[in-house]
Amino acid sequence: MKPMTKSPLQIARASYQPKLPASLKGNVVLKEGAATESVADQADIKALFPNTYGMPVISFEPGEKKEYPVKNVGVILSGGQAPGGHNVISGIFDGLKALNPANKLYGFLGGPSGLVDHKYMELTKEIVDEYRNTGGFDIIGSGRTKLEDEAQYEKGAEICEKLNINAIVIIGGDDSNTNACVLAEYYAQHNRNIQVIGCPKTIDGDLKNDWIETSFGFDTACKVYSELIGNIQRDANSAKKYWHFIRLMGRSASHITLECGLQSQPNITIISEEVEAKNMTLTDVVDEIVNVIVHRADHGMNFGTILIPEGLIEFIPAMKKLISELNDLLAHNDDFNALDTDDEKRQYVKGLLSPDSAKVYRDLPKGIARQLTLDRDPHGNVQVSLIETEKLLIEMVAKRLATLKASGVYKGKFASINHFFGYEGRCAIPSNFDADYTYSLGYTAAVLISENRTGYMASVRNLTSPATEWIAGGVPITMMMNMERRHGKMKPVIQKALVKLDGAPFKYFAANRAAWADESLSYVYPGPIQYYGPTEVCDLPTRTLLLEKE
Repeated sequence: MKPMTKSPLQIARASYQPKLPASLKGNVVLKEGAATESVADQADIKALFPNTYGMPVISFEPGEKKEYPVKNVGVILSGGQAPGGHNVISGIFDGLKALNPANKLYGFLGGPSGLVDHKYMELTKEIVDEYRNTGGFDIIGSGRTKLEDEAQYEKGAEICEKLNINAIVIIGGDDSNTNACVLAEYYAQHNRNIQVIGCPKTIDGDLKNDWIETSFGFDTACKVYSELIGNIQRDANSAKKYWHFIRLMGRSASHITLECGLQSQPNITIISEEVEAKNMTLTDVVDEIVNVIVHRADHGMNFGTILIPEGLIEFIPAMKKLISELNDLLAHNDDFNALDTDDEKRQYVKGLLSPDSAKVYRDLPKGIARQLTLDRDPHGNVQVSLIETEKLLIEMVAKRLATLKASGVYKGKFASINHFFGYEGRCAIPSNFDADYTYSLGYTAAVLISENRTGYMASVRNLTSPATEWIAGGVPITMMMNMERRHGKMKPVIQKALVKLDGAPFKYFAANRAAWADESLSYVYPGPIQYYGPTEVCDLPTRTLLLEKE
């Protein structure tokens, strides 16, 4: 037998033709809405983006045939991977070729640095066809370089002029699309003939609003994680002797944790936004977990599952204040970086913090305190994914249970297993939903470019309906922006979308979690992503979207 280079599923997926909205299946006409304004800090955002502020929301409708001039386009994959990125590129490629066969698509290699360092490749049909409906970002690679100074913008303009590139598509999350907006404004201010379009990517789900109903990759990643959670729950209900503490990706919001909770119905699901709203301490969180464990033990159930959002620590108010101070104190702090030992760094930090934050910092286990001062991410923030919150909670819960056992309140047995689901979901073969959604986003970007738009994010809405009824168009990126403190300075950024505690998904969860805490019969086993079969199984969007649209 010959060794395989592709699995049977890979071979089958290569022939899958993603579904498109009806408006993108033929000729397109653009319909403009009213002028827009930013979600907050309108005067500041307008002053920073005079050329791209206030543009209308655009929707596409079927129209008469047009002749479009040749457009060469460059594409960048920016930030962490998300399932469906290759289909965005496929959609851009097919859209450009449909609008004018002479159009060319170039991929900048390794993320935004490829634009600055002039590393690129032309994406031909032969190359694109190899990556259709596949996971990952390996067609051109990704990176986390920030586009934030004029020298970078000018280096980008140089390669665009050399290749006769008229537009750049940046596929990324909120920070990457903020960079896209800044780049679009710079090129408009300096009369460069370079358009910039963004595409909403992030498995975290925190790039969303009325016009961007979900970011791509969220659907696939949550289905991957929910399958694993369901498998663990089946094991827990079979062995009946372990509590599984499962940390899930999502630094800035708990969308993944909530969606996986809705899909699998575990015994405990912690939502960071609720912890913050209730002004809970770490001890309060531990007490809530302990109460469920004790209650289940009283009924002979010494097992269960707990979902923990990656960014929980940051949402505990006292911890949030501490982390904010650390972000400001340690940004570009050469004195701190020059210190050799962890103890020296710990003493240095304690001397600079406010009294309240210094007390919180002193009370933390040394391991967690150290993790809070490790290398920052490219945006100057704590790398929350390095903080093993699930292990911290296990340690604190075990100590609390031991105390309760000594007093006779707790009579059960506590054995725990910790998990972190992160990279497992970022490069999965995209679900039918994400394959269709990303292809539509890419095709939408191609139309926006051909219509000479800049500073827009591709938008595809009405996502709980069949794909033919989806509404494609564009949203001004400035519409999503506000001012936030980054690296100790106020900067314009796209506002992150948090879990809404008054929203339908959280309300449904809150109404049912007490029953899920008590019963193992409530466990749901989602199983693996299905690509072939009934549409109600294969094309199903997330529970979050369905509940939001009910």
